[in-house]
Amino acid sequence: MSLRRRAYLRGHSAERRCSLLLRLKGWRILARRYRTPVGEIDLIAKRGNIVAAIEIKARRSLTEALEAVTPRQQRRIERAAQAFLSQHPKWRNLGFRFDVMAVTPWRLPRHVMDAWRPEAE
Repeated sequence: MSLRRRAYLRGHSAERRCSLLLRLKGWRILARRYRTPVGEIDLIAKRGNIVAAIEIKARRSLTEALEAVTPRQQRRIERAAQAFLSQHPKWRNLGFRFDVMAVTPWRLPRHVMDAWRPEAE
């Protein structure tokens, strides 16, 4: 199996694990792999009055996972979130944030809430 295929399958497995953990914690999954021409969001989830765009990274350590979400990738996710909110106006008035879930070997996924905030324009 190619390295690319293995990484793809590892990513899907990580997304499934994170979705399950979020649901167990009371989150409702609104979208998986939400794709737009300007970017993609791994998961969009809602709990209470918060909607979160969640980027999932499977790496050897929490530090590696967090560092893998580059500023350029953050901007793409932010643009995709704007597209999501424009297509789903009922979620627009809720709090919206950007989270990261780190999937590391032999541990439960780690949910880093409010991992970054968009730069003021």
